[in-house]
Amino acid sequence: MSTIKTTKEYKGLFDIDANLNRLVYNIELLNYINPLNSAAEKKQFFSSKCNYEPQFKYPKLKFNGYKLHRLFFSQRLERIEDDDIRQLYEDVIYEYSGLIECIQTIGQGRKFYYNSLKSFGTPTEKDIENAKFILRFEDSEFNEDLVPLYSVDEAKAYFEDFSKRYNFNYNIKISKNIAAAAMVLNNTQTLVLKKNHTFSKNQLVVLANHEIGVHLVTTFNGLSQPLKIFSNGLPNNVETQEGLAVYSEFMSGSLTMQRLHELAFRVIAADSLSKGHCFSDTFDLLHNQYKLDRDKAFGITLRIHRGGGFTKDHLYLSGLRNVYQHANKGKDLGALLTGKVTMEYLPAIEKLQDLGLAIPPMHYTDSYMSNDNKDTNLEFILKSLK
Repeated sequence: MSTIKTTKEYKGLFDIDANLNRLVYNIELLNYINPLNSAAEKKQFFSSKCNYEPQFKYPKLKFNGYKLHRLFFSQRLERIEDDDIRQLYEDVIYEYSGLIECIQTIGQGRKFYYNSLKSFGTPTEKDIENAKFILRFEDSEFNEDLVPLYSVDEAKAYFEDFSKRYNFNYNIKISKNIAAAAMVLNNTQTLVLKKNHTFSKNQLVVLANHEIGVHLVTTFNGLSQPLKIFSNGLPNNVETQEGLAVYSEFMSGSLTMQRLHELAFRVIAADSLSKGHCFSDTFDLLHNQYKLDRDKAFGITLRIHRGGGFTKDHLYLSGLRNVYQHANKGKDLGALLTGKVTMEYLPAIEKLQDLGLAIPPMHYTDSYMSNDNKDTNLEFILKSLK
């Protein structure tokens, strides 16, 4: 492999990369998409016998969208001489522009939904078939809801201890305004935990491997790269990143049938959204037709309908299928851990490494070292996904 190139040799490329890095800082979609009043709206939804359409409120924008668009598209990409690398940066700019449009239209109903579709797509027939196939399998006898539960402070201590296996430092923040039990904010290297949430032991293992073992690993690998696009994200990276994260759950032995069902229900809910169904219709589908517990049904419906229709969640299942198949062919996952990258851009990543413009991952997901899954049903399902 070549040695790392200096900015002088690729001045145009590094100038544009640095410009994009400055511009992208404020467009962390997860900072804006989580409702500020979800607990109050959940209470009203249930008190109305599930016929109320929640009216969610969202954080205010911290940037001027029009100015950002203009600055992104003013980059002189002709300064990048290599055709493949120039095309990659063109794709990146369109991706970031799409995210700006998503954030600008949060809470604006179908307007946000159409922007979400542009960035994250909607389930294909194959995705829906895979989800329904998974739901044919009964939940395992292991029930996370019946085991001892841990407070958010105990979870914080668990994650801090788990992180000792990795050589990086990050922030842990507790917030009431997130839809998930935990999430990573890439731009501030922060693990956010949901206030007042209680965690089962297996959920702690799941989240540690998912959020720390993959999302923070790729965050810090991205930050170590000469080019900042590895940290800020390649186009369509959500599917690959979430696939890697759920695959880490599988390899660590913490992926349960209950969790796989949850990913399948997200696909079903995203399909309901794409058919024009409202919040209460999607909830009814999950709770009354699929017999999902009402709190879980509300949580999945919230994740899919927030903002006006957020389709990202359907990508977890297809991402898991893609990463599982990639690994099952004996391919190394290292290149996919070099930052917030995408499987379809592997040739571009390898080219950047050959040119000395990228380096191999400094941190490697430790659950990938050996397969600790003991559930033969899970193995069979993952092998059978289309």
